[in-house]
Amino acid sequence: MVGFEAFWSRADGVGRVVALLLLAMSVTAWVLILWKTWLLRRAGADIARAVPAFWDAAGIDEGRARLAANDRECVLLPLLEAAAAASPEGTLATRAHLESQLTRRLRDALHRGLAHLQAGQVALASIGSTAPFVGLFGTVWGIYHALVAIGAAGTITIDKVSGPIGEALVMTAAGIAVAVPAVLAFNIFGNRVASCEAELEGFAHDLRELMVPAGSPSSPPAVGVRSAD
Repeated sequence: MVGFEAFWSRADGVGRVVALLLLAMSVTAWVLILWKTWLLRRAGADIARAVPAFWDAAGIDEGRARLAANDRECVLLPLLEAAAAASPEGTLATRAHLESQLTRRLRDALHRGLAHLQAGQVALASIGSTAPFVGLFGTVWGIYHALVAIGAAGTITIDKVSGPIGEALVMTAAGIAVAVPAVLAFNIFGNRVASCEAELEGFAHDLRELMVPAGSPSSPPAVGVRSAD
């Protein structure tokens, strides 16, 4: 803290902007880390609890009620609603095979659920990759101004050189301190999202098999096609 306070007292406008930017990046990263820890823990618990409860239900309506009661992050219930929905008549969607229509609806619902779980990942990756360079820029800028001040003083001693340069190096350390938690969190959350994705894909596949039993017609009847005379 002493080094940072000394740097702040010596820094010009650019140096202070860099320091404030690193502070904002650090606050943003930790807010995202805490929020995503809570989000993914809830989502994982929801999936582990809601999927077995759904398959233990006696019917679709009871299964929907069980999902609604346990799916707090709404990543499972949209899959069931997509599987039970029907494409509007007279649209391009109804011209595809019934199984293809169901697959498309499940895929879209799955992508929306995964987008919810992946929220904040890009921000964490951006902070982790740019914070060290922001800190390095602050260090270079601080060293430049320290050398200019030393040159203007006309005398060079080790204490006049080491003090300002050491204070400027604090910005590099600050940039690394901001980046490391963001990168670690990005990797940990990516692994948790992948685990949830595998569970959701399995549930979507099982729903597809449930809604398209063996022996059902794979395509809708042709409409508007006249037989040749």
